[in-house]
Amino acid sequence: MPLLALVGIKDTGGLDWPRLRAFQYARLGQITRIRVASHVVTATLVILASMATLPALWLGLWAGLLAIAVANLTRHDIELRRLDGRTLARGDMLRHSRAALGSAASWSLPLPMMLVGGNSADLVLVWSLVAIVPVGAAITIGSAPLGAFAYVFTVYSVGFVSLLVAGEYVAAASALWLAVVTGFGIVTRAQSFLRGAVAEAGMAERNEVVSLLLREFEENEADWLWQIDTTRKVRSASPRFAFAMGVEPEAAEGVPFLQLIAGKAWETGQFPASLHDLAERLKRRESFSNLLVKVSIDNESRWWELSGTPMLDDKGQHIGFRGVGSDVTEQRESSEKIAYLARYDTLTELPNRLMLNEALGEAMRYARQWRSRCAFLMIDLDRFKAVNDTLGHLVGDRLLAQVSARLKELMTENEICGRLGGDEFAIVIRDASDRARVEDVARRVIKRLSEPYEVDHHTLYVGASVGSAVAPRDGKSVEELMRNADLALYRAKDLGGAEHCIYEPSLHKSAEERRKLEFSLRNALEKGEMLLHFQPVVDANDESIISFEALLRWNSEEHGFVSPVKFVPLAEETRLIVPIGSWVLEQACIEAAGWPAPTKVNVNVSPEQLVEPDFAATVVRALSVSGLEPSRLEIEVTESIFLRDANVARGALEEVMALGCQVALDDFGTGYSSLGYLRTLRFSTIKVDRSFVQGAAQGNNESIAIIRAVVAMADSLDMTTTAEGVENADEARMIRDMGCTKIQGYYFGRPMSAQDARTLFDRQARLIA
Repeated sequence: MPLLALVGIKDTGGLDWPRLRAFQYARLGQITRIRVASHVVTATLVILASMATLPALWLGLWAGLLAIAVANLTRHDIELRRLDGRTLARGDMLRHSRAALGSAASWSLPLPMMLVGGNSADLVLVWSLVAIVPVGAAITIGSAPLGAFAYVFTVYSVGFVSLLVAGEYVAAASALWLAVVTGFGIVTRAQSFLRGAVAEAGMAERNEVVSLLLREFEENEADWLWQIDTTRKVRSASPRFAFAMGVEPEAAEGVPFLQLIAGKAWETGQFPASLHDLAERLKRRESFSNLLVKVSIDNESRWWELSGTPMLDDKGQHIGFRGVGSDVTEQRESSEKIAYLARYDTLTELPNRLMLNEALGEAMRYARQWRSRCAFLMIDLDRFKAVNDTLGHLVGDRLLAQVSARLKELMTENEICGRLGGDEFAIVIRDASDRARVEDVARRVIKRLSEPYEVDHHTLYVGASVGSAVAPRDGKSVEELMRNADLALYRAKDLGGAEHCIYEPSLHKSAEERRKLEFSLRNALEKGEMLLHFQPVVDANDESIISFEALLRWNSEEHGFVSPVKFVPLAEETRLIVPIGSWVLEQACIEAAGWPAPTKVNVNVSPEQLVEPDFAATVVRALSVSGLEPSRLEIEVTESIFLRDANVARGALEEVMALGCQVALDDFGTGYSSLGYLRTLRFSTIKVDRSFVQGAAQGNNESIAIIRAVVAMADSLDMTTTAEGVENADEARMIRDMGCTKIQGYYFGRPMSAQDARTLFDRQARLIA
């Protein structure tokens, strides 16, 4: 340590010197009595040695002055007791040093007094007694070196000068040497004391921190300390530990640890495996950490997490165990709940996709090991979307719960069923060596799920489609097998539902074709591959052209002419129908603007278009661009629009009607809508589906009755009717006799190009002329 900093003259080294000096000076107040006693003894000896030489008055005055100086220094020493562990201001240090300097000056006075009134022999004697004082100061106040140096400098300086004047050169030299030796001792003493004080303070601080942490640890709600002896009995039971065991600390003391936490198992011997593990570790005297143990406290099962380490005495002998523990019952229950939620569907309580993947992976490993087969069945509900859209998601969720219950009924130990998401379910057949087993499970699923459901006083009918794939024939991995089962399911849906399709390699080809078709469809508008054809609609009485229905066609650069039956559902599924439908609406209006008034154009609109918030704006834009009168545009919709979102659909159509456009209901009688929509939404036309027309032409009484009923209903609601699919004169006559207003079909014209449609107008004009 730097000398100037140690003495207190200058702070260096970047240390906390105010606090370090507090340690130095706090020591002085602890030995005040010893220092006062040494002053009294030394002063008495000096007086006795000087009585024969110096006047009593002088000695009395000196004794009084010394008493005042020592008392002043003692007062400062006592005040410094409060500094233990705190900081010492420089002013306090200087005041103590001045008091020490005053005391040292008082001790120096007998030397010049002897020089004046005595001989050299008496001077040397008194000097030998006074020289004790700096040495004592070095010992007693050496921890505060500035005061000790005040004694050394003052007393030895005066002694050196006095002895030198008296001619005692050897004694004077000894004074100088004694000053050097004492000064060195003061420095060494101060350094040692300061290092020891700092170390002691650090240890005390660490002990205080450890005690604080232990108190906080013990007071924590979840954690506690535990300790057992060599017989595994509890020792020094802490309050928290006893509380965790449900007993008082005194009741736990000396009781076997395992007995306290085993509950009734202590008597029966039927210990949980985790307690056996704990007992073995204690027996082998090995440390353990975060050991999860099932315990029984007050006949209630709990989970503890324990850590422990063996205790050894000074001789290395085992004396027990000490450790920490905590009750993790709630955390474990939360973990189990999280694990459950990670693998089970909360709505149906069936295994979810993750667990089904794991089950399928395990079944495939088993099949590879034993050279057998396993199967994966993917199930999709038919018509579930209609239930969700018409009755709401709450009813849909309750329906899914009933579906899951029926699936559970069908399962054996060889199958596990789960929910993939939405209305998709799946079944893993662990052993599908019997090929008929897959077909049997699929058929039973379709039959059971197709039976009626009772949900909130609603009788609901939904079917199921199933696609299956068998490993290892149809897939070497979980992902591949699931993908192939999905392709088979897609095929079953294409067949109309309520079907089971087995995966075939050709399905990959179909899926790839569909993917390419979708890619081409996305660019069809930009490439100008879309075009419109028009089919005439004539008056049932005079067979004059009333309107044309615009029909979309696609002549693909890559795929050639693509049937609307193939690409329109794809466009609706991918929502490409929205931009395509806007294009159709605009182009149809532009073409119709060139027809003679009041010929109308009929444009089919998909449900996907109607739910768009700007559908009415799209109609306005098409009319504005083309200049077509709104009354000459008739929007055709099917009953399926009411299954998506009836309120949105009705609102969109009402906005279109407010513009002056007309709305026709196409394919009436083939959907699922209520007749109430005919009352709340004023359609201009009801189109009778071609299936009823063909049925009536073949003499089907039901078809005839349906057509007559539709005509009568339309007449009463002030609506017109259009019969579709009329292919010959007999059918036209029949429809006319039934009272239909308009007729559409191949008999009056197939779908044709815009140029051919305009030719029809020219031909009709010539006939009239």
